[in-house]
Amino acid sequence: MTHAAVLVLALLLDALLGEPKWLWNRLPHPAVLMGRLIGWADTRFNAGLARKAKGIALVIGLVVLGWALGTMIAALGWLPQVLAGAILLAQKSLVQHVRAVAEALRISLPEGRRAVAMIVGRDTAAMDRGAVSRGAIESAAENLSDGVTAPAFWLLVGGLPGILIYKLVNTADSMIGYRTPRHEAFGWAAARLDDLLNLIPARATALILAALSGHLGDWGSIVAEARRHRSPNAGWPEAAMARSLRVALSGPRSYHGKMRDFPFVNPEGHRQPGPEAIEAACTQLWRVWGVLLAGAFLLALVF
Repeated sequence: MTHAAVLVLALLLDALLGEPKWLWNRLPHPAVLMGRLIGWADTRFNAGLARKAKGIALVIGLVVLGWALGTMIAALGWLPQVLAGAILLAQKSLVQHVRAVAEALRISLPEGRRAVAMIVGRDTAAMDRGAVSRGAIESAAENLSDGVTAPAFWLLVGGLPGILIYKLVNTADSMIGYRTPRHEAFGWAAARLDDLLNLIPARATALILAALSGHLGDWGSIVAEARRHRSPNAGWPEAAMARSLRVALSGPRSYHGKMRDFPFVNPEGHRQPGPEAIEAACTQLWRVWGVLLAGAFLLALVF
């Protein structure tokens, strides 16, 4: 079975089942196992001299591990590949987590803050209604690229080894890829490789969002704002999502009690969106998923 056909079935299975609690309450999710491995490596090796070299060695080890596991599972046939691919995609769970913020915000602002705290890393205690909504929409845009488009792209390009390598590197980046005294050297390789692996998917996600919402004419502005973003990749889907919903995203926010004055993305957009805008973002998530599914289906037919 071709990689494209595996991707079609994996996208459909993930959309149907998502992350079944009955299973992951009994077994550790692969993402949890990846996190434990990287956390152990961080504790064991991120000390002393040559931290950058140790971080590079860790990333090489993760790539080899992903390739070996993916190759072994792929040798078992198409069904294990489809099941593994569906587990490593995050479409339905992403929509559920983002939509939960809209539902909570309709109940009360404190409930909205608690819900958005599950999907963002910033301080949420003092967020107003607009900040809660913007946080949910930003998370939707960035995780659409990281959790759906990029895994789908690397499954299509490299089969199960490709998606496993991507998920391992992406998990490492999320845990150690920070410019902090502890992780700047050790996490350097993980951050740089993750940037590289997300380069095409982030731009493809932005292009699909712009095309679906009729904002291809704003592509120049999307590119300009993406290049000003603190992340080399996250700004692309964020800028495109902001225009597709006609809202302003990003802006000032607090981390660890310290306010940081980030500029707004699409500053002309509505700065106080509410639950309706979050729901609209969820609709965009499913529309992009539909484009990915259609593209994979056409490739499966051709090859």
